[in-house]
Amino acid sequence: MKYDVLIVGAGPAGIFTAMEMIRQGSTRSIAILEKGCAVENRRCPKVQTRQCVGCKPYCHITTGFSGAGAFSDGKLSLSPEVGGDLPSLIGEQLAADTIAYTDKIYLEFGAESHIEGITENETIKQIRKKAIRAGLKLVDCPIRHLGTEKAQQIYYRIEQYLAEHGVELMFGYNCRDLILDGERCTGVVAQDVSTKQEITVYADDVVVATGRRGAEWLDKLCQEHHIMHQPGTVDIGVRVEVRNEIMEDVNEALYESKLIGYPRPFKNKVRTFCQNPGGFVSQENYDNDLAVVNGHSYKETKSDNTNLAILCSHNFSEPFNKPIEYAQKVGELTNMLGAGHILVQRYGDILDGKRTWAKELALSNVRPTLPDAVAGDITSAMPYRAMINIINFIQSVDQVVPGFASYETLLYSPELKFYSNKIRMDKDFHTNIRSLYCLGDSSGWTRGLMMASVMGVLMGRRLK
Repeated sequence: MKYDVLIVGAGPAGIFTAMEMIRQGSTRSIAILEKGCAVENRRCPKVQTRQCVGCKPYCHITTGFSGAGAFSDGKLSLSPEVGGDLPSLIGEQLAADTIAYTDKIYLEFGAESHIEGITENETIKQIRKKAIRAGLKLVDCPIRHLGTEKAQQIYYRIEQYLAEHGVELMFGYNCRDLILDGERCTGVVAQDVSTKQEITVYADDVVVATGRRGAEWLDKLCQEHHIMHQPGTVDIGVRVEVRNEIMEDVNEALYESKLIGYPRPFKNKVRTFCQNPGGFVSQENYDNDLAVVNGHSYKETKSDNTNLAILCSHNFSEPFNKPIEYAQKVGELTNMLGAGHILVQRYGDILDGKRTWAKELALSNVRPTLPDAVAGDITSAMPYRAMINIINFIQSVDQVVPGFASYETLLYSPELKFYSNKIRMDKDFHTNIRSLYCLGDSSGWTRGLMMASVMGVLMGRRLK
């Protein structure tokens, strides 16, 4: 098979590359290679089973058309300050302009017009004042909330649009390797996930956009094919869950509060991420049966709780340069303690130096929204530095949101973000391998739906 442009991965970066090429009037042939299935066929059995059954050959939550975006909280961050390091590569103004352009595309395909967090009122001023006193920074970021169930509908419309405009959607194929002719990429070797039969797909331009799930795979390819890259930041943390009443003022004023701090004694960057008012804690499965925690937020269905991530950034240099593997080991150890499940522990129990028991959770005001989470001791697996950072950061947030550091506050582990391998490229996304481009979260330059979509839009303009 031969195409003008081959896109590996049907997440936001890959989708919007093809979308923008079409919108620019391109006549080039385009194919998207995706390990998972079409968005309308993605089903997580946990809705019925109430516990993760470890779907094979891939997890439907993280794999398939639109990637993890179809089952995420469905938030579009409309500020260049949020979503990774792409603005430092392409420029702040271009990033802002392309966010506005990309946002209009989401609106065309059914996103709601309402934007959260754009009004500067007295409540927000008071929240910011408390944050400053606590040594934290409140990041202003307008949010367009798609909602987990609405996001699937929007991406289904986009999927149909691409198919109607001649994009070849090749579902059920796992990309195994790149094909290089000297220092030029000419295609990929892929394998049918069902029959294991291998195929070769050639292309004039190859775009790798495999998301956080594909970060480790891309890192290995970088080493094998000498694609220039550098170790970046790895985020290790927890998913925190509290009652909605605790977060009421922040939820109503900001919907999503993005707080950043550098707690003593280590002064590493610690931040909140992916806040879900009335949301549900969820589980995602990566390769090698690694279970990690995440959060969903639906438009219609609401819980009594709010959940958010607290992530601690780690930067490694000499002599260690494998941050992704480091984070995986933390996750594997946590999974071991939870017998393959997500661990949950009360904040007060952590401070008291004891594990949490299931019977204690049953008597708490905060009931876990992840039904198969296992009560235990996350501190037995979490690195000391990260755990101290998280504890001290929670205490700082408590000065902004009284009750956040209550005894019954729940901490789920592991929350890991796999985008630490950063591909070296210029502002036009050229790598040192000709005709090879790396986009989205797997490239290390973006974090989240909007910025990955923006990178795809810019790539589409360059490949038209």
